[in-house]
Amino acid sequence: MALRRALSAAGRRCAQRLCSAAWGDTIFAVSSGHGRCGVAVIRTSGPGSRAALQSLTGRPALPPPRVLALRRIRDPATGEPLDRGLVVWFQGGDGVHQTPPKQPPGSAGPQSFTGEDCAELHVHGGPAVVSGVLRALGALPGLRPAEPGEFTRRAFRRGKLDLTAAEGLGDLIRAETEAQRRQALRQMEGELGRLYQRWSDTLTQALAHLEAYIDFSEDDNVEEEVLSQVDATVRALEQEIGSHLQDGRRGELLRGGVRAVIAGPPNVGKSSLLNLLCQRPAAIVSPVAGTTRDVVEVALNVGGYPLVLSDTAGLRDATDPVEQEGVSRARHRLSEADLVLAVLDATAVPAEPVGLGAALGSLRPPPTTPCIMVLNKADLLKGNRGSLHAACARGHPLPPLTFLSCKTGEGLDHLLALLAQELARLCGDPLSGSPSLTQSRHSLHLRQCAVALARYSQERQSDLGLAAERLRLARRHLGSITGHVSTEDVLDIIFRDFCVGK
Repeated sequence: MALRRALSAAGRRCAQRLCSAAWGDTIFAVSSGHGRCGVAVIRTSGPGSRAALQSLTGRPALPPPRVLALRRIRDPATGEPLDRGLVVWFQGGDGVHQTPPKQPPGSAGPQSFTGEDCAELHVHGGPAVVSGVLRALGALPGLRPAEPGEFTRRAFRRGKLDLTAAEGLGDLIRAETEAQRRQALRQMEGELGRLYQRWSDTLTQALAHLEAYIDFSEDDNVEEEVLSQVDATVRALEQEIGSHLQDGRRGELLRGGVRAVIAGPPNVGKSSLLNLLCQRPAAIVSPVAGTTRDVVEVALNVGGYPLVLSDTAGLRDATDPVEQEGVSRARHRLSEADLVLAVLDATAVPAEPVGLGAALGSLRPPPTTPCIMVLNKADLLKGNRGSLHAACARGHPLPPLTFLSCKTGEGLDHLLALLAQELARLCGDPLSGSPSLTQSRHSLHLRQCAVALARYSQERQSDLGLAAERLRLARRHLGSITGHVSTEDVLDIIFRDFCVGK
């Protein structure tokens, strides 16, 4: 009985939340991050934002939209002053629970992030001030704390941004390197979404022409050339999507970080290299071979690119069960690497190209994964370094190679330069060319879209109705990426491009 009452109460709360959301409730949250700070920004969005700002400032007249004003902020219930800070008001659209009509780029629209009435209170960031303002807002009728991501969700629902732009906004907030920031900003500003929308518009037009041919060709209102135009459009789009997919996962690597694995035999300085690169004792270093058993992972910023660096167990035929598990994990991590740092003992490798290649091959790195050879303990080479240099230059196909001393730091700058060069090649320039794929869901939908387009070409000669369904499926996959899926667009183009019933 108690469980039934609890479930019933939970159901009522859920129904109240859904009902409230349907009628356009007002949400609030700290948007500047949590913790003690100089200034905290508290944001509201929804139809109650105007009344909330009036209640907390005690003034019926609001400042002009998008203009900061200094106000004393009080608790409406008690009249107690909470702080003295800046407030700003953003004018939204009319009717928060209705989807706004599509507007051409650059046209005037609701001047707020969410498209609704919004207010911001810029207060001192002490915990007591922030909690006092939040309590005052929560006591007002029609206001509730925002769910995670709800401001962005409302912006999407009101057409202020599509799903790719929302994802770009999330990536921008999480960006830790310059290259990540550039890519996320480009996506947030809509470049990726506009590319997919252009493809979707192209498909919409092709589908409209094909359906018009199917429905009205017998009335001689649609010319035979329409089918040839649709075929050419589909072929061109299929090629463009295929080229977009063959980007080497640049956008995904830049977004999530290039996974680099430090691999090599035991006791060659792999853990010392990890500590040298991250400038802290992240891994245990010992002269005893086989110290590292588990994978130690560190995130780094190298040349503005994100690098997720993993130190692994020494690769050898181990007899100890624990070390065997460590070697197994190292092999698994090596198989999934985007980049390999193959560390070898410079004093132990053969001073001739074939021997160097064999030493690298003994680590069994994936054949298609880029690799950098790091010959560590270079400070112990003394007069033998010249012969190794000569061996590396004698034409044997070896990956980029550098000498390093983890003990003295000699060669670190050259290694960092090689790393930055490889990362730039793997991730590309986020500001040049067409925007890159950044999410695995984009790749999934685009591949399914390409499959649908290929099947259109196969079925076009036998069944136009089935071929049209393939175009509809391809269009739905594109719309799933941006969040724009509508059947009315097809009808709009049919009536615009073809004078049906004339």
